[in-house]
Amino acid sequence: MFLPLGFTDFPRPDILDGAHSRHWLLGGRRNGTPMSQYQLAQLNVATMKFPLQSAGMADFVANLDRINALAENSPGFVWRLQTDAGDATALRPLGEASLINLSVWHDVAALNAFVYRSAHAQIMRRRKEWFERSSAYVVLWWVSKGHRPAITEALQKLALLREHGPTPDGFTFRQAFRAPDAALAHAPFAFGDECPVG
Repeated sequence: MFLPLGFTDFPRPDILDGAHSRHWLLGGRRNGTPMSQYQLAQLNVATMKFPLQSAGMADFVANLDRINALAENSPGFVWRLQTDAGDATALRPLGEASLINLSVWHDVAALNAFVYRSAHAQIMRRRKEWFERSSAYVVLWWVSKGHRPAITEALQKLALLREHGPTPDGFTFRQAFRAPDAALAHAPFAFGDECPVG
């Protein structure tokens, strides 16, 4: 599961505000009460600079299996959209030039660890070699445990973000929201634009 673009939208663990950081990342509740009954879904849309099978995308393609396996074996990984053959790049609902990545994670901490503390970050540093820069291409939202979002649902969340900006129904980490069953679920968090992977 390679997330090629948009990681100025993800908070670095060291810039989360201390007392609230772990609670917010876990999406849970305080004082020993039950953890959230929600999980975090994410959609990432990327427009390729070159056709997928071209020389310009060769290094990206060569790393797909490795990074997908890393994601699937990461703590907190739940699910990712793929064909029966295990190929997410074959799914092109937005046209041949666009790749989508749709996945579900146990909580925000798990996604953060994969994004910033794994070999994924090394590949992500090279995203500008392969993908165009675009606006509002990453959206996150909470789903009930066990729910597997369809492409149509994910694209609706992205459209909602583009039209209304971050809301509890579709957000980025520049303005993120806790799980619906968490305390202060509708109170957004604001983060800076610093991107640790350049």
